[in-house]
Amino acid sequence: MATEVMPPSAAEVARNRFKRWRWVQLVLGVACMVMIANLQYGWTLFVTPMADQFHWTRAAIQWGFTIFIATETWLVPVEGFLVDRFGPRAVTIGGALLVAAGWSINSVAGSLPVLYLGQAVGGIGAGAVYGTCVGNALKWFPDRRGLAAGITAAGYGAGSALTVVPIASMIEASGFQATFLYFGIGQGLVVLVLGLFLAAPDTNVVSTLPPPARTAAAAATARVYTPVEMLRTPVFWLMYLMFVMMAAGGLFVTSNLKQIAEDFHVANVKVSMLGIVQPAALFALSLDRVLNGITRPLFGWISDRIGRENTMFLAFAGEAVGILFLSQLGHDPVLFVVLSGLVFFAWGEIYSLFPSTSADTYGWKHAAANAGALYTAKGTASFFVPIATALATAAGWHSVFLVAAAMNLAAALLALLVLKPLRRRMLENS
Repeated sequence: MATEVMPPSAAEVARNRFKRWRWVQLVLGVACMVMIANLQYGWTLFVTPMADQFHWTRAAIQWGFTIFIATETWLVPVEGFLVDRFGPRAVTIGGALLVAAGWSINSVAGSLPVLYLGQAVGGIGAGAVYGTCVGNALKWFPDRRGLAAGITAAGYGAGSALTVVPIASMIEASGFQATFLYFGIGQGLVVLVLGLFLAAPDTNVVSTLPPPARTAAAAATARVYTPVEMLRTPVFWLMYLMFVMMAAGGLFVTSNLKQIAEDFHVANVKVSMLGIVQPAALFALSLDRVLNGITRPLFGWISDRIGRENTMFLAFAGEAVGILFLSQLGHDPVLFVVLSGLVFFAWGEIYSLFPSTSADTYGWKHAAANAGALYTAKGTASFFVPIATALATAAGWHSVFLVAAAMNLAAALLALLVLKPLRRRMLENS
């Protein structure tokens, strides 16, 4: 007698469709992140040409970078709320239009106020796209938050790797204004098209997924926090402080890498490595972007297994070591490339570790808004960039590197000795 095979239930069909579709959503989010990466990571290529043409100081130009980071991050909680309320599509499309407008304004900026305006507009757009994509990934992957947030953030960290040389070449051939215009419009259009296909997961399906392994992340599902409730917890403010401490040094190096190479007298020295021959500055910019992307899913995956705080300690301490070595040995062109790569490798993972820790601690329902509130720490950290640039001009790069390394080491110790026991007690009492 033949055994009757029962058709899959409607709930099982919905779960299977969810599991397939979430990978499509993840790829779309990564592609959007790639398209906005140059707004931050390509900035250093424009600083010297603007200074040469308009005779603005580096510190004055870097206030434009600070304005971009501040507007990119500080509005993310609002954008996250809009995503939680209305879904990712509309917010991403709006962000795409602002991304194109920001660099278009930069292309005609003949004064610092106009440059700052362009950076503010571009920052709001980039933040809308960034916050949407990371928050969406956390919602689609409640069982793999570290990996999903890391892969999505990798698009932002590594997205500019392939365009470093084209941007530098276009600046050389056509000027920085034309480069701002054409890359800005092109990137904005691609994000707009991709944004049409973004969608939020079905919360009914998410609630039926098998729970993750019994870890601190699983325990956190017992309590869901709204953004206001999250702001009342000491854990949030400790993570915010650590985020600021880690982000400050990385943003300083990101915005000044080409200028550091120039002052170390290695920028135009040819380096041969991995079968590639390039000037040290361009080689470092390309390699750094790749490593800055790889580190995000890698450390996200590691943290899913050994714990968020343990991973933070290893990565943050590695960042302190990398910055110290770059300060002391970076005058050699080969070591400059290698050590700047180590700095970016040990820095980029903050953009997967902090969002996933936030979702572990405060639940997935308000993941976009909660992670967005924590992400504003990057904006706070950006205010150290022009200050550090001015300090470097007056006292040299080494003094700034020492301060950054000290903050990284302090963040590493806080993760292991303070955040870990504090978060454990909070989850046990939730």
